Amino acid sequence: MPTDFDLLVIGAGQAGLSAGYHLRRLGLRPEQDFLIVDHAPGPGGAWQFRWPSLTLTTVNRVHDLPGMSFAETLPPGSESAPAATAVPHYYELYEKHFDLRVRRQVSVKVVCDRTEDGSPAEHGPILNAETDSAGTIRVRGLINGTGTWEHPFIPRYRGAETFAGRQLHTHDYRTAAEFAGKHVVVVGGGISAVQLLDEISQVTSTTWVTRTEPIFRDASFGPEDGRAAVAKVEDRVRRGLPPGSVVSVTGLRLDDRLRAAQTRGALHRLPMFDHIEPDGVRWADGSFQHAEVILWATGFRSALDHLAPLRLRGPGGGITMTGRLATQVATDPRIHLIGYGPSASTIGANRAGRAAAAELTTYLGLG
Repeated sequence: MPTDFDLLVIGAGQAGLSAGYHLRRLGLRPEQDFLIVDHAPGPGGAWQFRWPSLTLTTVNRVHDLPGMSFAETLPPGSESAPAATAVPHYYELYEKHFDLRVRRQVSVKVVCDRTEDGSPAEHGPILNAETDSAGTIRVRGLINGTGTWEHPFIPRYRGAETFAGRQLHTHDYRTAAEFAGKHVVVVGGGISAVQLLDEISQVTSTTWVTRTEPIFRDASFGPEDGRAAVAKVEDRVRRGLPPGSVVSVTGLRLDDRLRAAQTRGALHRLPMFDHIEPDGVRWADGSFQHAEVILWATGFRSALDHLAPLRLRGPGGGITMTGRLATQVATDPRIHLIGYGPSASTIGANRAGRAAAAELTTYLGLG
């Protein structure tokens, strides 16, 4: 059966660009043997949508893409530059330098199998990626790097629909100044939650709630800690379980900024409330906190809805992964998920891009 390309890479964030780099290293040609598509208007992956106060001094870390360091793309004195401009600039230079020819703005709406007569097939020879602006792209293999940014998660709590104030997710956060004079309930125990809690608590009153007691650590997060965290997440996806939170394994590093927030009393944590009322939140013991804003810093889920027709998920909602770095879908080896599970971090995405490129080209007999 004819195809448009051998491989399609969906997403031009850290994982997708890493995959493109390694596909080129293996001898495959962009826009001939493989195609990278991305839904965003410009380079930068999810970084281009980050809030303005997230700078290179406050961001957790920006890992280098393979073959080009981030530092060499930064002008002098840019240490405090917004991540939303510095990282996209880096990605733009990277795409041009390695001639990756990312096609924008192309959103893949659905991926499905097709037989020669166009009817659905169980893992047929061709994958059809139906897009909003580039028609249907027919390929033999798929590297999916859509990440999580487009799939913010907000848990259900009784009474949420009655809240008279404002509710927003980290995905929609811009600046702490807009909350001045309003009491803000920050929900979540991850890195973004405490970063935003720190910012907001400097301009207004806050309440911090989490499902579990947060674990702070004074020591730096070293390579051994990273390997241990990745190993635990990898074990989950190899068993077909949904990926777990990395912070639940690593804890939160208590740096100078968070120590200052702790001194202000902003890191006083309360357990999750029982339900939401029109003017605040109430706990099971009857205690109440008036609030005008609820900020849900409750993380993201993998943006994989476009792969639903392929029925990759198991009964528990996870996808059983295999391969050297757990990027290959066990039930369909034509598909690699990078930025899922252990490769959700930026450094993990680099390694996953290399593994996926090598394993998929070998499986399909390319290169």
